[in-house]
Amino acid sequence: MVESYAHLLDHIKRIHFVGIGGSGMCPLAEILHSEGYEITGSDNAESDTLQRIRSYGIPVTMGHFPENVCGADMVVYTAAVKLDNPELVSAQAQNIPTVERSVMLGAVVDKYSKSIAVSGTHGKTTTTSMLTQILTMASFDPTAVIGAKLPFIGGNSRIGKSDYIVCEACEYVDTFLRIFPAMSVILNVDEDHLDYFGTLDRIKDSFTRFMEQTSSYIVVNGDDRNSMDCVKEAKKHGAQKIVTFGFGNRNDFRAEITGESSVCDSFDLYHKGEKLCSVSLKVPGKFNVMNALAAASAAITLGVAPEDAAKALEAFSGAHRRFEILGKPCGITVADDFAHHPTELRATLTTAMSMGFRKVWAVFQPHTFSRTYTFLNEFAEVLSIPDHAILSEILPVRETNTYNIYSKDLAEKIDGCVWFKTFEEIADYVTKKAKPGDLIITIGGGNVYMCADMILKKLNGVTD
Repeated sequence: MVESYAHLLDHIKRIHFVGIGGSGMCPLAEILHSEGYEITGSDNAESDTLQRIRSYGIPVTMGHFPENVCGADMVVYTAAVKLDNPELVSAQAQNIPTVERSVMLGAVVDKYSKSIAVSGTHGKTTTTSMLTQILTMASFDPTAVIGAKLPFIGGNSRIGKSDYIVCEACEYVDTFLRIFPAMSVILNVDEDHLDYFGTLDRIKDSFTRFMEQTSSYIVVNGDDRNSMDCVKEAKKHGAQKIVTFGFGNRNDFRAEITGESSVCDSFDLYHKGEKLCSVSLKVPGKFNVMNALAAASAAITLGVAPEDAAKALEAFSGAHRRFEILGKPCGITVADDFAHHPTELRATLTTAMSMGFRKVWAVFQPHTFSRTYTFLNEFAEVLSIPDHAILSEILPVRETNTYNIYSKDLAEKIDGCVWFKTFEEIADYVTKKAKPGDLIITIGGGNVYMCADMILKKLNGVTD
């Protein structure tokens, strides 16, 4: 088992961040700056995030140059930064310690005695956002590290003054094993990132280890068989404080959907058979009821009053790129969503089809060759749910196409599906076809949000 990173920052005063504008880097830089560390950073592209970083007085250099690390006691980089980056090469030549972003997250989390890490294959960002909003509105004053912007806090991080920190813990390449939380929230355990894990059993092994690294409560989806398998194994190694949530009667916390709407936006919250409160959500989908239940279960276990949890959840308006409504030009609703796994697509598209739109146009950007190849039939099945499916090219991310898989292979398995090489072609196609009362939703874990922006501009008659 990896040891805690509690002492990583001992004797460190100045830290340089390579790619400081990244969604995972910015929160860490802000937190460490607030704790008195001298922070510098570099990046290749301007962004709203960099403007926020500079507002703290943190100097940012545009471009990566060897001299940027001079004087630093430590250099932090993301997994996206290549090892031949001039700043990493310079740091190594000067014997300046370099650490990957997830290691620094582990070190930061270790500085808080009441840490809550939210993990699971699906729903991490939304649940982390919900829990952050609950604890903030309940005056717990948490620090937070979230994987997307939360409108309630104006970004993807929050600096609190309490011993509480809420963070999103991703399982990819076992990065969450660098976190040793007081409380872990396990939403689900599903097959994903098989390019790294290889098998579901290896994924379950990692989640089991993550549970074993939790020092206090494990708040877990009691309806999810894979998650409960991990709990069973973790108990063999001393894990004791298990709190379950779900729709089933055996769970400690249970949600009973009450809303008449098909989008399932209202539920009663029970604890061991006793009704605690009723909750009405603004965000759609049964999957968001489960996310809200997870957040409420964790918050109430921490001591938040049920009515305060309900109030915060009712005020929650969503996180960036999580069924985010971007606009309604010409009577056509345009939305964007981060779903990139068949399970996530099913939840998103089933919800979209239940919301009363005349037609649903799903624009999907497949994410990685390995995932597309592995789940080809599953993707074809879920992309048959909407009225119309449009595909872009597969986003390679970190891979080369050794699988000989292409978007046309997926399109051929879906009735009426079309695919295009460019976002411009997709935007032209869908804006000519859609009519008032329709929903156009762009979906994917990559940069398909750029296509959504093009669609909005075309519908609004904006020309560059």
